[in-house]
Amino acid sequence: MQRALVFVTAMAFIVLVCLIAALAVNSIVQLQQIDHQMRTVIELHNRKIDLITQTQVAAHLRTDSLFRMFLASDPFERDVHFMEFNRAAFLVGSGRNELRQLGFTPREQRNFESQTRLATDIQAIQERVVDLLSAERSVEARQVLVNEAIPLQASFNLRLAEMRNLYQQANLDAQREARRTYQKTLRLSLAYGILAVALSFLVAWLTLRQIALKTRQVEQQLIELKSSRAALKEEATHDALTGLANRRLFYDRLQQAMRHAHRYGGKVGILYIDLDRFKEINDHHGHHVGDAVLTEVAKRLTAVIRGSDSVARLGGDEFVVLLDGVQGQEDCLTAALKIEQELGKDRCFFGLDLEITASIGQAMYPDDGENEDELMRAADAAMYRIKSGSDMTRQGRLAFSQ
Repeated sequence: MQRALVFVTAMAFIVLVCLIAALAVNSIVQLQQIDHQMRTVIELHNRKIDLITQTQVAAHLRTDSLFRMFLASDPFERDVHFMEFNRAAFLVGSGRNELRQLGFTPREQRNFESQTRLATDIQAIQERVVDLLSAERSVEARQVLVNEAIPLQASFNLRLAEMRNLYQQANLDAQREARRTYQKTLRLSLAYGILAVALSFLVAWLTLRQIALKTRQVEQQLIELKSSRAALKEEATHDALTGLANRRLFYDRLQQAMRHAHRYGGKVGILYIDLDRFKEINDHHGHHVGDAVLTEVAKRLTAVIRGSDSVARLGGDEFVVLLDGVQGQEDCLTAALKIEQELGKDRCFFGLDLEITASIGQAMYPDDGENEDELMRAADAAMYRIKSGSDMTRQGRLAFSQ
C-alpha cells in the first residue's frame, strides 16, 4: 500500500510537472508568435505605409509643381518650381525603390507592377509638358496636363491607396491573429492551471505579466520614437542655447518672405545684430555668464519684434531679425532703435552690472540685394560699418538714416 501510494504520488507529481512544462512551452511559443506578429505590425507594415504615404505626397507635389510651372510667368519662378518638380520625382523614385527592397507578396507585386507602368507613363507625359512649357506652347501644355497628366496621376494615387489599404488590412489581420493567439494562450493557461493547481496558476500569472510587460515596452518604444523625431526636427531648425531659429530655418523664412514681396511688390528688411564687447564678458566672467547674456538677448529680441517678424541666432554673438512687409527704411530704423532700447533696459546678470549694446546693420529687399545671400552680405557690411565707428555711434549714424 505504501509503495502504491508512493507510486501514485510520484506519477501525480510527474503528471503535474508535465502539465506545468507543457504550459510553459505553450506559453513561450505563443508569446514568441505574439511578439513576431507585433513586430510585423509595428516595423514592417507601418514602414511600408509610411513609404506609400511619402510617395503619395511626393507624387502630388510633383503634379502641383508642374501646375505651378504652367501658371508662373516669371522664368526664375518657373525654374524654382522645376527644381521642386525634380526633387519630388526623386522622392517618388526613392520611396518606390525602398518599398521594393522590403519585399512583396504576389498580390502586392502585381499592384506594384501596375504602379510602375503608370509611373513610367506619368514621367513621359510630365516631361512632355515641361518641354511644351519651355517652348512657350502653353495651350498645348495645358491640354496635356489636364487631359493626360492629371488623370494618370489620379490613377497612380489610386494604386498607392489600394496598396496602403492592403497593408492596413494586413495590420488589422495581424492584430486579430495576435488577439486570437492571446485568447488561446489564456484558455490553455486556465485549463492547465486547474489541473496543475497552484503552480499552474503561478505560471499563468507570470505569462500574463510577461504579455503586459511586452505591451508596455512596445508602447514606451513608440513614445520614445515620437519624442526622438520631434527632438531631431527641433534640433535641425533651432539654436540649442536660445531656442531661436537657426541659420537654416532663417534662410528658409527669408526666401519665402522675398518670394512674397517679389510677387506682390512689397519689401523685406533685415537687421544684422552683433553684440559689442561680448568677448570681454566671456573672458572676464566666464562662459556661463556669456550664455546667460545670449539667452537674455534672445528673449528681449523676441519681445520687441512684431508678430509677423522673426529672429534667429546665426552663431556666436550674431543675431538677425527679419522684418516682413516693411514700407521703407524708416521702419527698419524704428525697429533698430527699439532693439537698442530693449537691450539696454536691464544690466543685471548674476549680480553683475553688464552693459549690453550691439552694432546693427540693415539691408532691404530689393534695394540692397536680389537674393538672400546678397541681402545678408549687405546687412553684414552695414553692421561692420557701424561697429568700426566710435563707441558713441549708435543708430543715428546708420547708413539708412543719412
